[in-house]
Amino acid sequence: MTHKLILSSPLLEITISRLCQELIENQIQGIETVILGLQPRGIYFAERIAKELSKHLPEAPQIGQLDATFYRDDFRRRDTVAPNSTNIPFIIENKRVILIDDVLATGRMVRAALDAMTAFGRPAKVELCVLIDRIYNRDLPINADYIGKSVNTLSTEKVLVEWTEQGHEADKIWLITHP
Repeated sequence: MTHKLILSSPLLEITISRLCQELIENQIQGIETVILGLQPRGIYFAERIAKELSKHLPEAPQIGQLDATFYRDDFRRRDTVAPNSTNIPFIIENKRVILIDDVLATGRMVRAALDAMTAFGRPAKVELCVLIDRIYNRDLPINADYIGKSVNTLSTEKVLVEWTEQGHEADKIWLITHP
């Protein structure tokens, strides 16, 4: 198994700052923006995005955590199911929702998140922001609106995101190749 570093500090901070500038540029006048971090690792990225946005906006967007595990069409096929918690302390009705995840691969988690969101209202618009887009691996026709970095991957490769909030020494994104 080989590990190739594809993103780390300070380039990660620059990438987050760039994504926030894009989010600000695409704001919709008169529509409130909220952020939903997808469990498990998208929540760390969402918190970083919200923190950076608060530096540039008069009012930081509300942030929530969404677990779409049981909405996935393949969750019964997995050996283990590790559900996380959903914490959305606001209604998303008629708001601009930014779904945030660390890695976009097959698109199944995003499709599940769209289904899970309906319990919290009908948003005016939904946009997807991802740190890493694993292109050429999509099972569903889902694309991100905001992409930190696109990575060409094979089906035998995995992208691993390590956040300091998870107890890692530094933020690092790895491309792991299985033999």
